[in-house]
Amino acid sequence: MMEEIIIAGFGGQGVMSMGQLLAYAGMAEGKFVSWLPSYGPEQRGGTANCTVVLSKEPIGSPLVSNPATAIVMNAPSFDKFEPKVKPGGLLIVNTSMADRKSMRTDIHTIYIKATDMAGRLGSPKSANMVLLGALLAYLPIVSEEAIIQSLEKVLSPGKQHLLKLNEEALKLGKSHLISSETARS
Repeated sequence: MMEEIIIAGFGGQGVMSMGQLLAYAGMAEGKFVSWLPSYGPEQRGGTANCTVVLSKEPIGSPLVSNPATAIVMNAPSFDKFEPKVKPGGLLIVNTSMADRKSMRTDIHTIYIKATDMAGRLGSPKSANMVLLGALLAYLPIVSEEAIIQSLEKVLSPGKQHLLKLNEEALKLGKSHLISSETARS
């Protein structure tokens, strides 16, 4: 099993912390991991993406050109990474910030109003956790428990009070996808 994921959005949307959470959770579960951040010219408000590779075998390179999974948090990221997802792969779109539909028929696409959903929890900034919950509902590459334990490592000491909110956002994204998938069945 090797899973290659690209997470992309604007700086400040939690792109890097989402990637770090996946990497820490993978390590906690004994997987080989790599996490490679990439920033635009300015961090907050500029473009940002990271690549996460999780594997049961050693990883040859952290570079990923055509990911199996892409999580895009805004329209520019949709435009850049939607064409790069491998056939048979997964694209997760935050439709609160990227109101586009994929024209590709060779990938599975999940549309979720993550920023709106996180706003209903009282923090639009937790949209990254809503998207992460949707990913784990569709593709359980790490456990929810490992993600929750990893939150303590990723959140700075001054942000530890946000643990419960982030956990709620993770569960909201997961339950939303499960109820959406059940409704389609």
